[in-house]
Amino acid sequence: QVQLVESGGGLVQPGGSLRLSCAASGIIFSIYAMNWYRQAPGKERELVATITMNGRTNYADSVKGRFTISRDNGKNTVYLQMNSLKPEDTAVYYCNIRPPGYDYWGRGTRVTVSS
Repeated sequence: QVQLVESGGGLVQPGGSLRLSCAASGIIFSIYAMNWYRQAPGKERELVATITMNGRTNYADSVKGRFTISRDNGKNTVYLQMNSLKPEDTAVYYCNIRPPGYDYWGRGTRVTVSS
């Protein structure tokens, strides 16, 4: 059974930083791309960042230069380092993996950016 468990969310002031983690189990983690999505209140879920099995990364324009996605295949974990956080980054953040024919999601971790 594939499980994705996010952690690291919380309340942070504008300009602050958080590091999200997503631990995967039940899957050969290292051979798949991993994604971070977010969903803000009243908005659709959006793709934030992707990291391929080879470590290539891609980011939404809204987070480029502020967020960094990385992975540790030995720990079956993907990370999202978020710096210079803005109130508009407030959302529930989800990790996602898509093996062929499947689409797995974690339950999310809430990030609130507010003074």
